[in-house]
Amino acid sequence: MKTIRKSAKLANVLYDVRGPIVEVAKQMEDEGQKIIKLNIGNLAPFGFDAPEEIQQDMIRNLPNSSGYSDSKGIFAARKAVMHETQKQGIAGVTLDDIYLGNGASELIGMATMALLDDGDELLVPSPDYPLWTAAVSLAGGRPVHYVCDEANGWMPSLDDIRAKITPRTKGLVVINPNNPTGALYSVALLQALVDLAREFGLVLLADEVYDKVLYEDAQHTAIASLSNDLLTLTFNSLSKSYRACGYRAGWMVVSGDKGAARDYIEGVNMLANMKLGSNVPGQYAIQTALGGYQSINDLVKDGGRLRRQRDLAYELITAIPGVTCVKPKAALYMFPKLDPVMYPIEDDRQFFMEVLKATRVMLVQGSGFNFPDQQHFRIVFLPHEADLREAIERLAQFLTNWRVRHGTAKA
Repeated sequence: MKTIRKSAKLANVLYDVRGPIVEVAKQMEDEGQKIIKLNIGNLAPFGFDAPEEIQQDMIRNLPNSSGYSDSKGIFAARKAVMHETQKQGIAGVTLDDIYLGNGASELIGMATMALLDDGDELLVPSPDYPLWTAAVSLAGGRPVHYVCDEANGWMPSLDDIRAKITPRTKGLVVINPNNPTGALYSVALLQALVDLAREFGLVLLADEVYDKVLYEDAQHTAIASLSNDLLTLTFNSLSKSYRACGYRAGWMVVSGDKGAARDYIEGVNMLANMKLGSNVPGQYAIQTALGGYQSINDLVKDGGRLRRQRDLAYELITAIPGVTCVKPKAALYMFPKLDPVMYPIEDDRQFFMEVLKATRVMLVQGSGFNFPDQQHFRIVFLPHEADLREAIERLAQFLTNWRVRHGTAKA
């Protein structure tokens, strides 16, 4: 039989958050080994449950959920999203500008598919949430990665963005708060990104899924509140702030200069109609979530569980010789660096495969986030404190042994 190969469009697609390391971890679990998973921001396995009132709303509305919804989503949920945009200072958003989907991920794919012709370019941060690079590639576009500067707290480099804009550049992706680094962007930086987009006529695509997961009184500003004259697509969901990853309930908000984007919006509407509608039970959770008690604030405040675990993970990881890390101001992650002199790693995927097998701790290497060196990795600080401490202590011991084995213990 003729060999059947995967599409060439998958050449730039990777999702190592659920990649080969996860497959090996599953084999180890099947053998009875217990794995501590620091690889994915899935909150439920670590005891972060969706608020009870959201669960109850879904249950009560299940009898109304067996049919398709409107292709853009149910009225009550879209109205709640519209009110949320008003609180964020985003002007001119109507119900017609709001699209509900099976998580933000589905809507990101829809938005890029409607925007990009073959060979068009989209500026994507590095490190990135790899879905963005994949979505651009699957839409026939070319992801162009701009530098986020670790020495500057993982802030985007405006000079690098400017240098990488070409006549084929259609848009600029901004992930704020950032996954995987936990960085949070200032109003001044966001305004500079808006100015750059305005100068070159770029569409802004804003991934703001972690906008409520903020530490130490940090404040998030929606970039769409600064870009009223530019077409801006903002993506959010219930997955993180409301601990409801499995509900698959997300939304996209179209704001700014919609008059110049009528043809593009027609394309988005076509794709929305083709998918018929998103998960209806999840949609019924949105109004209660956005309008109800914001329990995420209890988790991120001083003494809250997420705040304690972030602080513990940062303290432990930076105590390991040769490991540095920018302390995250938001989200569920940190992105440490291994000193290249002490840890001269040639293949970071293989290195963290070794970590898994030796320690039963699952991490994701930096190259899995389209970052060009071999020295970084992402930590998810969701496990309970005892498990988090155990995992990082195992990692520290592995790194000690690795340095001895490779003769860099005194580097």
